[in-house]
Amino acid sequence: MSDKRVIGVVVTYEPDPQSLQRLLAAALPQVAALVLVHNGNEAPSVTLPAGAEVQILTLGDNLGIARAQNEGIGWARGRAATHVLLFDQDSVPAPDMLERLLHAEEQLAGSGVPVAALGPRYLDPRQDNPPPFLQVRGLRLHRQPCSTPADIVPVDYLVSSGCLIPLTALERVGGMNERLFIDYVDIEWGLRAARAGLQSYGVCGAQMRHALGDEPLMVLGQARPVRSPLRHYYLFRNAVWLYRQAEIRGSWKCVDGWRLLLKFAAYGLFAKPRAMHLRMMTMGVWDGLRGRLGRYRGDA
Repeated sequence: MSDKRVIGVVVTYEPDPQSLQRLLAAALPQVAALVLVHNGNEAPSVTLPAGAEVQILTLGDNLGIARAQNEGIGWARGRAATHVLLFDQDSVPAPDMLERLLHAEEQLAGSGVPVAALGPRYLDPRQDNPPPFLQVRGLRLHRQPCSTPADIVPVDYLVSSGCLIPLTALERVGGMNERLFIDYVDIEWGLRAARAGLQSYGVCGAQMRHALGDEPLMVLGQARPVRSPLRHYYLFRNAVWLYRQAEIRGSWKCVDGWRLLLKFAAYGLFAKPRAMHLRMMTMGVWDGLRGRLGRYRGDA
């Protein structure tokens, strides 16, 4: 692995200082360098260990997670990175997470299918079970199991935080779609990578703590991640926009669309304030149908 130069890319927006500090403490020993890209004016105050190669970029405004990731990837590319390791501000990788991801990549080297990305098994500390790796086959969603820590399972896409991406894959697939701003950015990139002939993988032995959404919503005895009304706008807008793209396979659209419909019903009935969630989800669907992307600017 001595020929691998992995640079971490951390995207922040109004971060909790303690959570961000925990992430940096866990990530810095694993990467050759790290770039923190801040969606805002004033960079967060963090304590860095002596000798750590860290760059802090401030975007001056909230330009979205896709733009921030692309800025970080560009910085890493200019410093001879072979891979980037993406992080959200509230994630905490296990001490051997990167080592296990790189080992999995080496195991897959002889498969004949180029690797798009590799991701860890993540655990939301507010829930009992790690969410599974997902793959659509036909008209069914398969939850890829982790029978043993040695398992490496194919997936349609990976959650961006903790995702290890070779620079060769980014050169072939392209960067993140900045028009999506936030939500479905990782999904769109994963599907685009698959169309380019690359495969994403979940690595069962690699682990990371990562919180999805705000406090989970209990629906029929199941905990579902719930976001703010504004995040639900982006979620529904970008999903509907993606369904309208001809290059996305129909089976995936049907499966994901059914799940989106269930989310609309669950959040519309149980998330509070109900009226605001319903309004923003409906606006998201409408803007997705008419192809209105970018940053949400209100009703204008």
